Amino acid sequence: MKRISTWKKTLSSSLIPLMLMGGASLDVAAEEQFEGGTPGPRNCLFRRGPHSADPYINSAYPDANVYYWAAVFTMPEGSKLTLNAEFAHSRYQSLISYDEKGVPQQSLADYLIKPEKGAVNPYRIGADRQFEQRDFKVEVLPVAPDKSKETIGTYQERAVFNKTSNTIAAPINKTGQQILLYRIYLPDEGTAPTGGVSLPTPELTLKSGKVLNGEEACNALNTNAMAKISADAIGIPVSKYRMLVSQPDKPDTWPAKEKPEWHIQLDRKALLGIYTGDIDPDARRSEGGFFPNLDNQYVRTVINRRHGKVLMLRGKMPTTPRTYYGDEKAQGDTDMRYWSICSNQSFANTRVNDCLFDEEVPLDKNGFYTIAVSRAEDRPRNAVKRCGIAWLPMADDGDGMFDEDVSIVQIRNMLSNPEFKQGIINIQKDGDIEKVMGPYLPKGFYIQPNIMESLFPCDQL
Repeated sequence: MKRISTWKKTLSSSLIPLMLMGGASLDVAAEEQFEGGTPGPRNCLFRRGPHSADPYINSAYPDANVYYWAAVFTMPEGSKLTLNAEFAHSRYQSLISYDEKGVPQQSLADYLIKPEKGAVNPYRIGADRQFEQRDFKVEVLPVAPDKSKETIGTYQERAVFNKTSNTIAAPINKTGQQILLYRIYLPDEGTAPTGGVSLPTPELTLKSGKVLNGEEACNALNTNAMAKISADAIGIPVSKYRMLVSQPDKPDTWPAKEKPEWHIQLDRKALLGIYTGDIDPDARRSEGGFFPNLDNQYVRTVINRRHGKVLMLRGKMPTTPRTYYGDEKAQGDTDMRYWSICSNQSFANTRVNDCLFDEEVPLDKNGFYTIAVSRAEDRPRNAVKRCGIAWLPMADDGDGMFDEDVSIVQIRNMLSNPEFKQGIINIQKDGDIEKVMGPYLPKGFYIQPNIMESLFPCDQL
């Protein structure tokens, strides 16, 4: 399951495609290297993907246990677009719309969707997760979302089930396109990447009343067009990143501190503020980048192995459903839907090294975890599950750009239960992270591998 990346990619134009555009001819050896292309299924609508950790398309900080596909299209005037889909065998599933800058517009999470007659929504609390009939339909509306009906960020079943009409607003952005991302989090064992179901397919009803399906619908939607998005929608331009990491009068480990300093995800200015120090506590949440999931909340920290080759993190694990091995019933009496911790490269290449999700992290009798973050060459011998210590890799080339010692560690909370007061969603200001999260925010310190092996003896080696 674990995948470590050393690829380096840069963005250099003001508008970039989310697809391979071709270019100069390659020599025979290079052609053979890329013969297989990008692995994973896709269709004529959701043709950009899957995005995940290597060997998939690794950009925009994907969770390594998540798969998502992008659809870029334009609905003809007066048309109606319906997506025919199935509920995946997974922890979570959603459709989210975005503008050309990668700013989220609206989320349609799994628990809000009504199934077709005779089918079951397996994400509703107490539902049969393995029910055979899993069909649903969603209508895509080329309008701005109604913010008064916002249902983002909580894991609470409420009367919205009786109000939703299985629609998602995907407004036509300034470039004349619409953008939808389809996500599947943690497919059940053996069902990756699609969760054991097909990708949603389009049904387009034209103004004339003519109905188009499949490839005909995709042609009318112009899904083959180059995706016109701003250059920093997926990653910060290299020139800007170089300036950020070269702050005057700062140590060579900046902005990483000996005691890791965590930040919540606010707007893009606050994201850059991790380096500049300019963070507005009143900035809007979940817009820092890059094509974020509105049902997630994040805290992140920049780390640097010049403080020590291994970063030790210890914190309390929220309770989550146990779905990976195919539980029969959907659980609802948990702190949140999904938790993960990821090691990433820089904001310039937005790659993920790897992630640990809730079910695979060993816990002590009090529900606390211990995680070691390091390069593979520095991994302590006791950083293994049987010793009660999880391991998260740093890439050998660090930030993938200029500093081989740098990495970014990010924690996700998805769909927190309103009764769980220590969730990231309850943090209103960047400076309140520790106060709100308490033991659920990991404490961190740097250590050398041999010292860690001495301080944390393990009889199971």
